Amino acid sequence: MIRDTSGQDRVLTKPSLVNRRRVSVIFVGVMLALGLAYVVRGWIRSQRSIDRSRIRIAKVHRGTLVRDVIADGRVVAANSPTLYAIAPGIVDFRVHAGDAVKRGQIIATIASPELESKLAQEQATFSGLQAGVGRAGLDIEHGQASGNKLVAQAAVDVQTAQREVDINRTLYAKGVIAELELRRSEDILEKANIALKDARIEAGLGTKELEFDLGTKQQALDRQQEIVRDLERQVAALQIQSPVDGQIGQLLVAQRTSVAANQGVLTVIDLGAFELEIHVADGFARDLGIGMAAEIREGTQTFPGKVRSVSPEVVDGNVATRIEFSGQLPNGLRQNQRLTARILIDERPNVLEVERGAFADASGGNYAYFVDGDVAERRPIKIGATSLDQVELLSGAHEGDEIVVTGADAFGDAQRVRLSD
Repeated sequence: MIRDTSGQDRVLTKPSLVNRRRVSVIFVGVMLALGLAYVVRGWIRSQRSIDRSRIRIAKVHRGTLVRDVIADGRVVAANSPTLYAIAPGIVDFRVHAGDAVKRGQIIATIASPELESKLAQEQATFSGLQAGVGRAGLDIEHGQASGNKLVAQAAVDVQTAQREVDINRTLYAKGVIAELELRRSEDILEKANIALKDARIEAGLGTKELEFDLGTKQQALDRQQEIVRDLERQVAALQIQSPVDGQIGQLLVAQRTSVAANQGVLTVIDLGAFELEIHVADGFARDLGIGMAAEIREGTQTFPGKVRSVSPEVVDGNVATRIEFSGQLPNGLRQNQRLTARILIDERPNVLEVERGAFADASGGNYAYFVDGDVAERRPIKIGATSLDQVELLSGAHEGDEIVVTGADAFGDAQRVRLSD
């Protein structure tokens, strides 16, 4: 006889509705407890709560940090000389403001009768001194002739006395004349030699005296000549010439106006020496140096340039910087025209960087808030170079970290802040 499995079977009853409701309540309670624990955990970790929409978060990444300065500026003339009146007089302009002029072109004249009269007087004095120098030269020639005449006469007297001495010696040797007569002729010869020597000395001294007088008059003539040359230069300067190829800037006085000596008359703008003046924030101006490369943009064209000067004075937080064109100038460039310039300060490849924000200036750039989920935690950092839109992170951060770059001032000094949605 084969036994079946009926003895092993058990009848199962259907769970009641009450038991299912009890299980559901328990499950819901457990989930609520877990959510409450998560919320409590977040509140315990943070000291305050800030709406996430009030802050800006950026991710740390690796890239090339380009430090540059971009600013708008105006074109100024590097060479804009002011021309002055050399003497008092009446000015007569031959150009108008804005006219193009060439180097050496006469652009104004000054009528100065006083200066022209003084030149005529000094020229007359110069002519008189020239005549005096010429007369002194003739005196030297006349003196030399007189001196040579006296020397020649003395030389003839010496020859005569020598001939008489020679004859008397012969006669004395033959006993014709007495010794006294011989000695008397020898004395006459000695006197003739002394007279010849004195004549030569007197002729030399006379010539030197006349030459000294000529030198004195020549010095007076040279001095007067310099006076005349200076006055001629001043009279020539009454015709004011353009020192450069350029354009007339301003007429500082009216036409046919009486001007004083050394008074400004007009300005000339050198069209070949334009520069761009920009104003750079003090924080960036500290890194600028003379000779740095720059780019000057006019419309869609770019022209090379370089930094020529950086002002040592800070005005309204900005530093005036001059950039000169390194090559060809833009066509039709005009003074006070607005252009844009870019100065490349530094380029650092493969550095940790993050978007620039207020955090770089807060706390001296020594701290930043790192975002981890719904919590922002304050950690120490060290920043390096900064550009217009990026900040280099030297330490305290890793690639992929998220940092609160703007809005962290609402955190106060809290170590941890909860970010809510």
